[in-house]
Amino acid sequence: MIAGQDVSSATSPLPRGVRRAMDAMRANVGHNWRLTELAAIAGVSGRTLQRQFLAFVGKTPRAVLREIGFECARRELLQGADAKIMDVALRCGFPHCGRFSIEYRRRYGETPSQTLKRQAVFTASLAAMPSLFVPARDRPAVAFGPIEASAENLEVAADIADDLVSALTRAGTSVATRPGAVRYLLTGAIRGSGAEARLTFRLIDTETGSQLWAHRADGILHDETTTGEHLAVRIAAALQPCLRMAEIDRALRKPATCLNAHDLALRAMPGVLSLDADGNARALELLERAMDEDPNHPLATALAAWAHVQRVVYHFTHEPLEERARSLELAHKARALCGDATVLAVLGNALTLLKEFDTADLVIRKALAIDGGSAWAWSRSGWLDVYKGNPQSAIERFKIALDLAPHDPLAFNSMVGIGCAHFNAGHYAEAANWQERALIEHPSASWVHRTMCPAYVLAGQGPQARRSLSALRQHYPDLTVSEVQGGMPPLPPSQCDLVVGALQEAGLPA
Repeated sequence: MIAGQDVSSATSPLPRGVRRAMDAMRANVGHNWRLTELAAIAGVSGRTLQRQFLAFVGKTPRAVLREIGFECARRELLQGADAKIMDVALRCGFPHCGRFSIEYRRRYGETPSQTLKRQAVFTASLAAMPSLFVPARDRPAVAFGPIEASAENLEVAADIADDLVSALTRAGTSVATRPGAVRYLLTGAIRGSGAEARLTFRLIDTETGSQLWAHRADGILHDETTTGEHLAVRIAAALQPCLRMAEIDRALRKPATCLNAHDLALRAMPGVLSLDADGNARALELLERAMDEDPNHPLATALAAWAHVQRVVYHFTHEPLEERARSLELAHKARALCGDATVLAVLGNALTLLKEFDTADLVIRKALAIDGGSAWAWSRSGWLDVYKGNPQSAIERFKIALDLAPHDPLAFNSMVGIGCAHFNAGHYAEAANWQERALIEHPSASWVHRTMCPAYVLAGQGPQARRSLSALRQHYPDLTVSEVQGGMPPLPPSQCDLVVGALQEAGLPA
């Protein structure tokens, strides 16, 4: 189920009723939800639901719906140069376009039309990028037939199915109409009608018969302004991590004598995504084998470029210059090879850490132009904004990534990014809170303490700062301030100075 990222920064688990109500709001953003409708979906009284929203989210259901509406509108305007502002406003629950534009400007510091114009500037640059080619054999294949529905819902079911096929294809998945030799089967059904209608999907492994993934959205048919396209993007985005892990599992179970370059790249991917030293070392060994097998394999080359620069940024090496040079060489090669949205997002990660910001920006925008539901590309665009010193825009983009794929292996890195963005904005306690959340999700990412400890120092929380520094030195006993400076991601100079000064104050050796 796509629960969506909480619009607040609260860390308490949401009650089931609140989650179900927010699922319904996100699945049908344009509908003017009444409290009684949401309470019926949540299975509690209206008063109870109102109280739970205030206690766990910090806002009323009505306020949350407005937040979700603006998130949706912002995402559409960032993605679509051809979007019509009035249509976007209506789809996202704002019938008065003038009021929408005023509030949008207050929130984001620019009008909706300025957002569209700013995004359109990059169209010519995107067109100059290499054309995409991903061999069909490297694409995961899913069989997907008609969505099961009653006679009254057959038309909307067909529309949703068509939109989902397009979204899956953009995300790099081959879609077949019959199972045949295809390993994965995606089934869909619409049950009920009106406000009670719910849409369910299940992904089945045809070899084992096991269910790999399921999704449910309530109330999808109640509002005529809802479009299946945006629902399809969300479903495809939520499906990707599960499908990716299933493909990795398939590669892991293949006999060692039968592995091709793509299998080896898939086997390496968890290690690259782990962002820890052991995973990185395992991944590079597999990626070298993949590139020996096929020197022009896009995914293997892009992953290797990212893995090599990880060794510099996260202090996994004593030879940073050599690792950075190898990463740069591979990144330029990967860009010439190109690939799908996933390959481009991976390449964007490498280019960003190599401080090739302009190229990284183009690559990530190309990834989003191909697949607007790529959580990895949205997250990397957030990091680019962090490095450019645009914290509010960065937070928006990280939250889009978390909203699209909250259970993705890289979701924790978006939380780290939100923490860094808050640090840049001078919100140090909030920065530390988000990075604590990231460490809970991914405890081995001990490098997070490089910015979490300074956040605690600057927030005046001495005991937490000392605890954080102790954890950092436990994993990097020989780490010095100068090494942190040499390996830090490319934060704005003023932020680097704050980090360094705070680490020195906390007691890290020079």
